[in-house]
Amino acid sequence: MAGGGAPAKADEPQPHPPKEQLPNISYCITSPPPWPEAILLGFQHYLVMLGTTVIIPSSLVPQMGGGNEEKAKVVQTLLFVAGLNTLLQSLFGSRLPAVIGASYTFVPTTISIILAGRFSDTSDPIERFKRIMRAIQGSLIVASTLQIVLGFSGLWRNVTRFLSPLSVVPLVSLVGFGLYEFGFPGVAKCVEIGLPQLILVVFVSQYMPHVIKSGRHLFDRFAVIFSVVIVWIYAHLLTVGGAYNGKAPRTQISCRTDRAGLIDAAPWIRVPYPFQWGAPSFDAGEAFAMMMASFVALVESTGAFIAVSRYASATPMPPSIISRGVGWQGVAILISGLFGTSNGSSVSVENAGLLALTRVGSRRVVQISAGFMIFFSILGKFGAVFASIPAPIIAALYCLFFAYVGAGGLSFLQFCNLNSFRTKFILGFSVFMGLSVPQYFNEYTAINGYGPVHTGARWFNDIVNVPFSSEAFVAGCVAYFLDNTLHKDGAIRKDRGKHWWDKFRTFKGDSRSEEFYSLPFNLNKYFPSV
Repeated sequence: MAGGGAPAKADEPQPHPPKEQLPNISYCITSPPPWPEAILLGFQHYLVMLGTTVIIPSSLVPQMGGGNEEKAKVVQTLLFVAGLNTLLQSLFGSRLPAVIGASYTFVPTTISIILAGRFSDTSDPIERFKRIMRAIQGSLIVASTLQIVLGFSGLWRNVTRFLSPLSVVPLVSLVGFGLYEFGFPGVAKCVEIGLPQLILVVFVSQYMPHVIKSGRHLFDRFAVIFSVVIVWIYAHLLTVGGAYNGKAPRTQISCRTDRAGLIDAAPWIRVPYPFQWGAPSFDAGEAFAMMMASFVALVESTGAFIAVSRYASATPMPPSIISRGVGWQGVAILISGLFGTSNGSSVSVENAGLLALTRVGSRRVVQISAGFMIFFSILGKFGAVFASIPAPIIAALYCLFFAYVGAGGLSFLQFCNLNSFRTKFILGFSVFMGLSVPQYFNEYTAINGYGPVHTGARWFNDIVNVPFSSEAFVAGCVAYFLDNTLHKDGAIRKDRGKHWWDKFRTFKGDSRSEEFYSLPFNLNKYFPSV
């Protein structure tokens, strides 16, 4: 029978049914693996988050005037604060297995503060370092109020109510894919270490489980530990064997295993504490610029939270839970400001990707990893050993993890009608603009040393340049605007996939929300989610 309304024949191929919860996850949020496995998996999360924790201070501290000793202290503080914030987020925030760590989003604004003219009169580099650190602390403390107010007041809940599977796709996809510049370009800085790591981690995680059928998820679950240990030993042998003697300084920094300068400089035992660099100083312009960076991090983290909930095999997050998570992320930025980490906090995208690789979305595993962060931040020398892993090894892991998060975003297309031209336009246009606009801003900055908006007020430049340099922010905002303003009626509501999320609009709408997102210690009685 011809015509569009013909019933489907029994032997015709059927489409894959959409799934509200991701299947084939070994352990979801509430089901912890056995203790020995959980501890190893937690250590793996700690290893993965180390990359960003070391890379950001390594680039910022020398510009601030600090030496190896200051760099080691900042890395320790960043680790300690990340452990603290991860525990708070998993206990009282979104309740997701999300690691809250350092964020690249805050780096351009931080560099602006470093380059501010008022610090150039200080001749002593250590004194200059401390003055700049106190200025960064002040702007972070003020900027944290934005997320705290938006999160805990429920304003962000009202914003995320209008999200649909369609507008989530560009946001979450570019939270992962948008970080492409930290992937292979990082591997290529020392290709003889980075490339073997990339090949090995793909081989161990994807091929080995099918080659050696042990029945236990050994290779796919612990691929990071296996591959990093092998390549790290190989990199160390190259270093000791003199392969890099006489090479360019940049090659030595990327390739050698003894170049981080952290092991010698790190103290044996040191507990980071608030205001360790002195009382914070405040500047209105810098605080506003940092607020904008905080808002960009808030949008990116919303996408990362959604990716984490997917890979933890939880149901879609009710808007009130996203809002609560954002509030606690504001607290995380406040703690970063009080302790002096030189950087704000947001959801670690690489750890979201690790959930997908291991297929373990257990909350306990991430809480154990937070324990490792705090433990190794206090025992400085031991932590510094792991922190000396060459950056190209970490960059190779990023290639996998960021790809998984991007694919997690694309998976929401299963709820949308891909035969609708409205869907095609919103999807294509927002992803394209999300890649194209930041490309222009970043390219302009790389060539000229300053962004396209270049006025006398540095803080104003940052307020405009920082958001347009973020792929996820641009794509998410464009998709959100188009999806909520382009002609909407009953049929289009289905095209957007909105009907799939109706029961998750409120906390009580689906009984599973209680299981995944309710607060511990019966706190829901005093802080009810709506």
